[in-house]
Amino acid sequence: MKLEKYSFGIGDRFGLQGKAQLTAIMNAANAGIDIVPVWNKSNREHQIIHSEPEEVRFEAEQAVRNLNWKGNYYVDADHINLGNVDRFIAHSDFFTIDVADYIGKKADQQDIDIFIKENERFSGKNFTIPGIDEPFTISKEKLKEIAAKYLFAIKKASEIYQYILNIKGEGNFIPEVSMDEVNDPQSPAELFFILSGLASEKLPLQTIAPKFSGRFNKGVDYVGDLLQFKKEFHADLLVVEKALTEFDLPENLKLSVHSGSDKFTIYPVMGELIRKLDKGLHVKTAGTTWLEEMIGLALAGEEALDLARSIYRKAFTRRVELCGPYATVIDIDEGQLPSPDEVDSWSSEKYANALRHIPGHPEYNPSMRQLIHVGYKIAAEYANVYISLVRRNEIIVSKQVIENIYDRHLRRLFNI
Repeated sequence: MKLEKYSFGIGDRFGLQGKAQLTAIMNAANAGIDIVPVWNKSNREHQIIHSEPEEVRFEAEQAVRNLNWKGNYYVDADHINLGNVDRFIAHSDFFTIDVADYIGKKADQQDIDIFIKENERFSGKNFTIPGIDEPFTISKEKLKEIAAKYLFAIKKASEIYQYILNIKGEGNFIPEVSMDEVNDPQSPAELFFILSGLASEKLPLQTIAPKFSGRFNKGVDYVGDLLQFKKEFHADLLVVEKALTEFDLPENLKLSVHSGSDKFTIYPVMGELIRKLDKGLHVKTAGTTWLEEMIGLALAGEEALDLARSIYRKAFTRRVELCGPYATVIDIDEGQLPSPDEVDSWSSEKYANALRHIPGHPEYNPSMRQLIHVGYKIAAEYANVYISLVRRNEIIVSKQVIENIYDRHLRRLFNI
């Protein structure tokens, strides 16, 4: 399998919006931008929802069949490791190998020595990459530092890949390596030698998700120095290009941006650079679709609005529990959260406006949006009641999903 130039990860907590999500991708195709859909759902999400990976495959195939989609599509085992990959293997053909937990752990000294020997040709001088103004100063000590920080994670990525390979067979899946869920971003120089290590392990990754500076919080806009992000993203694109000439890596290797949903500020930056340099890109979104379901329920009114209000009330009451697993990727100002009693008095439109991510809208509330984002556990507890109301209001809900993915995401990113 060879991942296409542009791909878009579409998460769907409850597996109800595959058709709407694919419609947004098809709208982009009609506008001249070919994007491959990648349905993704993590092990954590499956555990909270009490769903199974085979349901994601079913959702994707049903959407493809119903809309007569002729292009490729993939199902992503999102953020997997050896402890949970087995449940995904039969139903996935895209594997996001998450090595964030292994970064900083020390590899065997023998492996470190081999890594340094393999890369010493880049040390002892200023190493330049075309298009990057500042040369990299790579000393043997710097190589040791990089090996000490990343080589164990590289070895673990290889171990997980080999495990999948032995079951799926070569060419039957797309591997991605993810190291974004850490505190510190990888420098362009570190990314270069990470790619060197992965190539030495014969891991044919097709996308890599580094950590960029700034905050990539769930469901809200990027927070950080936009100029610094642009510099990093530009450098990383060029590092991948250089790595392809130096190491044995797939020619279609591209950057992946995780927690990419709603990062509207950086979309024009990324779009400008991938067009200028003619590079591919994978953007992964997750809970955005679930938020659009909540907006649709609010707009539907009556008992659907009552359910949306009830979900907020319970999420507000249990916010410590719900926010805990996502503490590193949310920033909620509790002073900005409306009380449940206040929300109970809101109209459909006010609830929707508070939750819908329209930058600059006077009623938009990013703290409420983040709380609802991590509150899907509450909706899962309503089980068939929630699912029944979403299905009953399919027209208004799917309209929100399509507009969100196409109008607010894809059009911004690809300048459609």
